[in-house]
Amino acid sequence: MASSIVLLSLLCFSLISYQAIASRTLDPTKGFTSLPLDQSNFEVQWPYNMQEDQRYSFENGIRRMWVYSNDKPHFPTSHTRPRTEVRIQGYDYSSGVWQFEGYGYVPSGTSGVCIMQVFGATGHATTLMLRTYNGDLYYYSDEVIVKNIYDRWFRVNVIHDVDADKLHIYIDGALVYEAQGRGGESHYFKCGVYEQDDGSHYMESRWKGIKVLKKM
Repeated sequence: MASSIVLLSLLCFSLISYQAIASRTLDPTKGFTSLPLDQSNFEVQWPYNMQEDQRYSFENGIRRMWVYSNDKPHFPTSHTRPRTEVRIQGYDYSSGVWQFEGYGYVPSGTSGVCIMQVFGATGHATTLMLRTYNGDLYYYSDEVIVKNIYDRWFRVNVIHDVDADKLHIYIDGALVYEAQGRGGESHYFKCGVYEQDDGSHYMESRWKGIKVLKKM
């Protein structure tokens, strides 16, 4: 009888613990409206001396982007580092609450690279960069926000409240980071690979299910 009571207590404790963990994850898109996207909304940027299909592919709903550390920038007069990125067109914004959603994948070995950004800021080029270093996901190069992202799909939701100047980053439905905004008069979303400090020779990320959402 006593052992049954102990077992029942353990089961109840496990259920409560599971419910507590599950409650930490939620749907970040709740209360947002998904905006229509077609191919015209995806502007591809790649090294100017290459053909697009030498650094970018879109097959079976997956956008694969790769670059080498000795590649050229995306246009001849640019002094930026190599990149292959998708820039979301048609939804530049300067006020309100906006959200990027997508499923990202980073293969082993890719490091020192930005895989997603919110472009536009005051005194900076960007309001947000998600970077990967040695298999971990960083807010810029400042802080690890998720460990061990190599070789798996992970859901990314970035909410930018322009008026409150705040950002919320969700990975796989869990809020992992909150950041102060950086001002700026206009913003847009990008994803792909853009070399940063200590970049690996080969850099790649893949994206699917990309959405832009707005709180109406």
